[in-house]
Amino acid sequence: MTRVIHTGDTHIGYQQYNAPERRRDFLSAFRDVVEDAIEDDVDAVVHAGDLFHDRRPTLVDLQGTVDILRDLREADIPFLAVVGNHEGKRDAQWLDLFADLGLATRLGAEPEIVDDVAFYGLDFVPRSRREDLEYEFAPLPEEADHATLVSHGLFEPFAHADWDTERLLEESTVEFDAVLLGDNHHPDTAEMSDTWVTYCGSTERASASEREDRGYNLVEFDEEVTISRRALTDIREFVFVDVSLEAGEGIDRVQERVRQHDLEEAVVIVTIEGEGKPITPAAIEELAIDRGAMIARVNDRRDLPDEDEEVSVSFADPDEAVRERVRDLGLSDAALEIDETVRDGKLADANVRESVERRVRELLEDDDTAFEPAPDREPGDEDVTTVADQLSESESEKEENEEVEVEEESEEPKDEPAEPASLGDFE
Repeated sequence: MTRVIHTGDTHIGYQQYNAPERRRDFLSAFRDVVEDAIEDDVDAVVHAGDLFHDRRPTLVDLQGTVDILRDLREADIPFLAVVGNHEGKRDAQWLDLFADLGLATRLGAEPEIVDDVAFYGLDFVPRSRREDLEYEFAPLPEEADHATLVSHGLFEPFAHADWDTERLLEESTVEFDAVLLGDNHHPDTAEMSDTWVTYCGSTERASASEREDRGYNLVEFDEEVTISRRALTDIREFVFVDVSLEAGEGIDRVQERVRQHDLEEAVVIVTIEGEGKPITPAAIEELAIDRGAMIARVNDRRDLPDEDEEVSVSFADPDEAVRERVRDLGLSDAALEIDETVRDGKLADANVRESVERRVRELLEDDDTAFEPAPDREPGDEDVTTVADQLSESESEKEENEEVEVEEESEEPKDEPAEPASLGDFE
């Protein structure tokens, strides 16, 4: 029997909430996975992409990662990985450097054999380049009883999918027993065409929507493939305080609920709903910090009316006023689509830039005039804002405020997408 740890989306280097402690947490979680691998004497650690949060990790993050991978090498446990869209570079990848140092193997179209399992890899591929992608892999070696594909992206049949898994399985030149995936931070497993397709989830919470326990998968290859879930127990605690205010209730009720929790060194997310009075988030956050929380954030999800009747825009609907002003600018349809993405609120802060960059690339590849102004807008019109201005202002504001989103995120935190267009680029 061959046993491997399937992990991914470690996002080393992510300084969540601008807190250095959170940056260290992401590296520490990866170390915990590797320590588990060594203690359990697994046959390999398989990483499904986004080892780093950014394509330009700091020297400290690189040194920490190399140190952890050396421990794995000393235990004679191979580290097999693919490139995710966060860390993807246009030239050589960080995985190539680690491979040159003997610390990792970058998976591709040629199989990497571990006992009786052949592992193939498919780096992240932008959606606009997948239609012509040919899933050609080297033949399964005779000594291998199982074939496994490791990849990064949002695959069907899971939420927010944009990758046709059925087509991949049907057109691949190798019949896979399992597909081990990264990119979706929510762990999940399904069976498609007699093939197990599974996400391991992230090792740290990259947004407030990720309430499940963080962990990784243990995959066992015997006569059948068995996938089990393991939780990471030593990562920083997130305390979720959900408060539904009744009419007449206000900050006292919220403070009472906060005091019911042990907040020591935790990240505290307070979510307020209901019909109660307006509250001051700063007062709640200050209370949580005083009770030992490392970070506190308040999300008031209520539609609160504006008390000044002479003002036409309510607290509940400022975005509509912005949309009307943006429409008046005469931006192209493509620019309007990007504007909606930036202000949507359904993506975690860390995902907005990646999602926008990915969509801009796709639009420009399809039509290099996609971002030309609408015909009825003349150059020099006052108050005209470019897409670049919108993105720059939005990104700057997000970095300063680090507001926590509580809506379901579609993809994990990322930077520029990788560029490969065919499997040959992964060799």
